[in-house]
Amino acid sequence: MDKLITIFKVPELRRKILFTALLLAIYRIGFYVPLPIVNQAQLKTWEDNQKGVGGSVFGTVAMFGGTSIGMSTIFGLGIMPYISASIIFQLLGSVVPSLEAMMKEGESGRKRINEYTRYATVGLCAIQSGFWVNYMMGPMGVVLPGYRGFWPGLVCVCIMTAGTIFLMWIGEQIDEFGIGNGISLLIMAGILARLPVALKKLWDDSSSSVTPEMGKLGILHILTLFGLFIVVVVGVIAITESQRRIPTQSAKHVRGRRVFGGTRQYLPLKVNQAGVMPIIFASSLLIFPQFVFNQLDRATSTLRSDRWSFGSVFAGIIGELSSAFQRQSYIYTICYIILIYFFCYFWTAITFNPKDMAENLKDYGSFIPGYRPGRRTADYLENVMLRITYVGAAFLSLVAVIPSMVQSALQVDWTVASFLGGTGLLIVISVCLDLVQKIDSHLVMRNYTGLVNRR
Repeated sequence: MDKLITIFKVPELRRKILFTALLLAIYRIGFYVPLPIVNQAQLKTWEDNQKGVGGSVFGTVAMFGGTSIGMSTIFGLGIMPYISASIIFQLLGSVVPSLEAMMKEGESGRKRINEYTRYATVGLCAIQSGFWVNYMMGPMGVVLPGYRGFWPGLVCVCIMTAGTIFLMWIGEQIDEFGIGNGISLLIMAGILARLPVALKKLWDDSSSSVTPEMGKLGILHILTLFGLFIVVVVGVIAITESQRRIPTQSAKHVRGRRVFGGTRQYLPLKVNQAGVMPIIFASSLLIFPQFVFNQLDRATSTLRSDRWSFGSVFAGIIGELSSAFQRQSYIYTICYIILIYFFCYFWTAITFNPKDMAENLKDYGSFIPGYRPGRRTADYLENVMLRITYVGAAFLSLVAVIPSMVQSALQVDWTVASFLGGTGLLIVISVCLDLVQKIDSHLVMRNYTGLVNRR
């Protein structure tokens, strides 16, 4: 408690925290401002009916974008278009020579790439909002009578696009005048906003008896869920902060009668170098077979009447594939883990360049004991990263499948199980750790005791 009070004793830090809290409050208020053409009663009915594949698809998009499943407000698209544009340019930076050269220009190159990212965000917002508004006017049927036309739809597209651009501006203001990473804080706020709903669902499904009734959760279930949450959080923090420290030594320089350098340091390599990106990519990629096979299963359901025709056999195969790619199924889980491993190595190969790191060590006069500077050092760093990435991928796979395992074993709602692992928990913990470190650095710079105990 004393450390929390100390935070607000620093005027500059207090202003940053209050400014960040104000912008996050504005961000959350925007989710309760609906589009002018939406019938809220029909939208509520549609949300209640979203189960199965449709609910998982919209739920995944809502998780990554920090939005809600309805997505029919001025901030309906969330920050996902900006994240998508940033990922696209980061991937292009590793294959397009001009963008790669621009990234190496320093601050000027970063500003130009950010400018291109903003332009791409506007385009993605226009495309996504156009599809969504068209979907609202068609299959959803939540548009008020008299507003089904081009011009009302265009107005809603402009509103949703402007909403996402405004959220992008809020994130940049938090980066400059607030505390923490603005975009990450927006996503975390959207995830934590679902926590009261999950707690209410857990309360509604709980019972006071030790032996749970049908559809009820007993005290043993509640204690088990609480214990699992503590264990998962501790494990995620431990792996997120884990490092493989490679010892380095700087060369000695003799100037006059003095000897400089020769100090031993270490090069930290994170075990979870890829962060949460492999889970995001794997979940997004598995949305497509879910959606496609589900739609084909509905389209071919009428062909099952004739047991021995080609159409009935084809419909049966489609039905089996649709069931196989449902969440919690064996095939889905295996594909999920394989994709997580693949994207762990893929993303690490993009973000981690052992050759550049070896050249930087050589330029600064440092070396790894036992390895020659240059190619030998780069090969050693690559081999080390391959080994620790395997451990990081195993950790991400375990965290990703924990919600499905808990839901199947304890028969709890997915809203509750999703807070015991998966993408949401990883994002929240990563953002909280980054926020604590930045607050701690502000306190230490002003000779206060930091939030993190140092030995």
